[in-house]
Amino acid sequence: MTDLLYSEEEEALRAAVRDLLGDHCDAASVLARAESDAPHDRAAWKALTDGMGLAGLLVPEELGGQGASHREAAVVLEELGRAVGPVPYLTSAVVATEALLACGADELLAELASGRTVGALAVGLHLAPGAAFPAVRVEDGLLHGELTGIADAAVADVLLVPAEDGGLYAVPADAVTVTPQVSLDLTRPVATVRLDGVAGRRLGDAGPAVRRALRAGAGLLASEQLGLADWALTETVRYLKERKQFNRPVGSFQALKHRLAQLWLEVVNLRAAARAAADALATGEDADVAVAVAQAYAAPVAVRAAEEALQLHGGIGMTWEHPVHLYLKRAKADSIAYGTAGAHRSALAALVDLQAP
Repeated sequence: MTDLLYSEEEEALRAAVRDLLGDHCDAASVLARAESDAPHDRAAWKALTDGMGLAGLLVPEELGGQGASHREAAVVLEELGRAVGPVPYLTSAVVATEALLACGADELLAELASGRTVGALAVGLHLAPGAAFPAVRVEDGLLHGELTGIADAAVADVLLVPAEDGGLYAVPADAVTVTPQVSLDLTRPVATVRLDGVAGRRLGDAGPAVRRALRAGAGLLASEQLGLADWALTETVRYLKERKQFNRPVGSFQALKHRLAQLWLEVVNLRAAARAAADALATGEDADVAVAVAQAYAAPVAVRAAEEALQLHGGIGMTWEHPVHLYLKRAKADSIAYGTAGAHRSALAALVDLQAP
């Protein structure tokens, strides 16, 4: 039976990433950056990739990566979720990397593994694994078209673009027009990508590459949602121990104890689902089912944890200066990223041969 508990190495990785993010992604810095024209934290990305080599966790060692597994990547994403880290880790080090692994694009994989090149799969952030995805036209060997809702396109160096001829093409980001879209989540901006007769290098077949990439993205997104929910719960408990009303800590009121106990149970269950998805992706056993279960459960829990944190922080939680709104926006945006909970429930019903609700 698979052991879903964290190994010593995973806990050491967690401590190192948390320490690094504590230096780079404190709440005030993230908020200030989110309000600027450059929401991505390039210094944090450089520290995570150059300093710790984390962009290459899923890349084999012979290609310059770490040769680790989805379990380690999940630990990194938990900590990024806990800090609402504005770095393109999920989009480049997981989703784009998985697409390249499916295509066997070794040279580009090595560049992404170093972290000096950021990749983005030009597929809308809202699309679930297995869903139909828009593709661009190919005319005289050049790519034409417009793709919307592309996460972290603004910071990408290379875009992986699906075309109508069934191919996945690598396109330099400076050859396309990237127009920011209004995004609820200030820390993971989305954009429209326009290609007007752009030359691209065919890497492989788009269908299997996009399916593999979106499955890994959906599965490991649950770990980001876990980190977010865990932060919301921990911070709320800490605040309610300090905040006094009628000369008693607010957390001593039974009604609030019940709400927090219920939330704790949901977060514990989310941890089990997220760990199972990461382990299934690492081993390849029942990965489709584990990912669908994790995503069907993760979104409602993460959103509820952030909503409870906002409400139970009272007046201070409603202010722009308090970071809880960043977590709520990330939770809401994550709830439709890589497929909604409803889409994953329908997928799960088909996988286990049950009638969908």
